[in-house]
Amino acid sequence: MAAQSPDHKGKYLYAVIAGAGGRNLETPGIDNGTLHTISEGKISAVVSDVPNKKLRPERRHLAAHQSVLRRLMEECTPLPMAFGIIADGSQAIRRILTLNQEAFREALDHVTGKVEIGLRVTWDVPNIFDYFVNTHPELRAVRDRYFGTNREPAHEDKLALGRMFDNLLNEEREIHTEKVEEILYSVCFEINRNSCRSELEVMSLACLVGRDKAEQKAFEKGILEAANLFDNNYAFDYNGPWAPHNFVAIDLQM
Repeated sequence: MAAQSPDHKGKYLYAVIAGAGGRNLETPGIDNGTLHTISEGKISAVVSDVPNKKLRPERRHLAAHQSVLRRLMEECTPLPMAFGIIADGSQAIRRILTLNQEAFREALDHVTGKVEIGLRVTWDVPNIFDYFVNTHPELRAVRDRYFGTNREPAHEDKLALGRMFDNLLNEEREIHTEKVEEILYSVCFEINRNSCRSELEVMSLACLVGRDKAEQKAFEKGILEAANLFDNNYAFDYNGPWAPHNFVAIDLQM
């Protein structure tokens, strides 16, 4: 979102952090812009100067945005902003901080001292439908009934088989996700489920974990404990730590 100004100069908003007082950060921002903070009340915005026009989500811009967040995470827990927020100068940033002061402070209280770690579990099999046919006799029986003859199965039969497969897929996802969450909730503060992006994906979890190294190590052990409940047809992949994107939901007042 971008607000136009006569001089076409804007402030790109990366994050909001706790504390007032200006500071300069050595990490370059988008287009090598110099990072600085603008404060209002008990919070500060981390910004850099950019042309006041819509910013394309190009790889270099996205990488610069994430690089700033990683740098901030070395010192504190930033409240990450969505990519592409450009305000019409310093006064507009102060207005955003004023209008959203309470929401920002509540969100910071929620995530301070914590990081986000992602966990993705997939079925590590060549063909997910064949795997389900081999592991679910009821699906195999329906498949054989519809496709076991020389005639082409009716369109309705294909749809029925597809629905049965989808139902079994989602049932297994729910069972496996609950099994993993039961273990991880003992080593993290909160878990958000993200939508699966492919049939092979069992679950995609965002976990809010203490930023202390010992807490992150305990979480990693929890992942290993959960993975040991599954056979070699499943792959566990975790990533992070990240700024807590999935645990910040603020409808910005501009």
